[in-house]
Amino acid sequence: MTLLKRFINYVTMDTQSDPHSSAVPSTAKQLHLIELLKKELITLGVKRIKVSTSGTLYATIPSNIKKNVPSIGLMAHVDTASEMSGKNVKPKIIKAYDGQPITLNTKLGVHLDPAVFPSLRLHKGKTLITTDGTTLLGADDKAGIAIIMTFIETIMQDSNIPHGPIQIAFTCDEEIGRGVTHFDHKLFGADYAYTLDGGPLGEINYENFNASSAVVSIQGKAIHPGSAKNQMINSQTIASRFHLALPEEAKPEHTDQYEGFIHLTETQGSVELTTLHYILREHDLKKLNRLETIMLQTEKKIKKEFPKADIQVKITPSYFNMRSLIEKQPEGLNRALKAYQTLGIPVQAVPIRGGTDGAMLTYQGVPTPNLATGGENYHGKYEFLVLEDAEKMVHILLEITRNPS
Repeated sequence: MTLLKRFINYVTMDTQSDPHSSAVPSTAKQLHLIELLKKELITLGVKRIKVSTSGTLYATIPSNIKKNVPSIGLMAHVDTASEMSGKNVKPKIIKAYDGQPITLNTKLGVHLDPAVFPSLRLHKGKTLITTDGTTLLGADDKAGIAIIMTFIETIMQDSNIPHGPIQIAFTCDEEIGRGVTHFDHKLFGADYAYTLDGGPLGEINYENFNASSAVVSIQGKAIHPGSAKNQMINSQTIASRFHLALPEEAKPEHTDQYEGFIHLTETQGSVELTTLHYILREHDLKKLNRLETIMLQTEKKIKKEFPKADIQVKITPSYFNMRSLIEKQPEGLNRALKAYQTLGIPVQAVPIRGGTDGAMLTYQGVPTPNLATGGENYHGKYEFLVLEDAEKMVHILLEITRNPS
């Protein structure tokens, strides 16, 4: 099966996770793809397969060489982000892209335009897979899954490709920060690993944001508007004051590269009660602590302005920057960089403005840098995958796992 056919099959399955669900995994529909992947692995001849109670699929491909070498892990996640629907995805295939704006949806007037997304110009002549302008695509991270599965098919069909033990893990709920919460290290058993969850071909990631979340709860007082004078406390009004009191330059639409942010991701509100959900991100942990302090200082400020309202800010750590740990155990990173060099593919280390399962796995003792997939503009209707770049990542994996020393 081609990588393209796999990818199309995977993205047409709705696997969106749910941050409001306490179930494990958060949505049962993620397991539909897990079960499909299990069947495909069995068909390919992989014998050591297990699906855990948390929904993670683990598989092992034994070494076909005699010497003792490191066990290398490959990971990707099945869920898609909650920012936009992942249901009824209708991917469009643009062959020999001509460098001009692509009309994703004529009726809605949605266009993928190189004037807005300049990186498109780098992919002239290649095959792009896009959305139809009504959903996200799901290349994050079904491109990673398609790359790994195509890699597995390649080595299972050609016993002459030398490799050590290879561990596979497909996780659920990565997009809501729970991908490795219930991870079974005994089943995985990798000395170091890679997540296939990155962006453009020439990027590799081994540093990411430190992250925390903040939930702002504002209890107001609902009174009939006809008799509300000096009585009503509208929690929605207070919530808007809270958000506007945060520094404008700290919001993600004004930041890039190593700059962190405070991002309002969701609100639920009524006169009586409004809840604001924020994510806080910084590559430097001290700077993240400053953002957390800003949230708490804003809480005090708004409490003074509205003393009769109950305003609470709860901050919870999410994940940490993996850079320092990767630099202490750089074998996996160095092996990936060498693979790029051997294949003549230019590569640069780029900080992730987000996180991966690998960042958390690194803190659990398995150094796990992040590799590209060829996807761009994740989590929205402008998402696309460059097919030829995804196919090159299969060759990168073959080079990484080929007879490791």
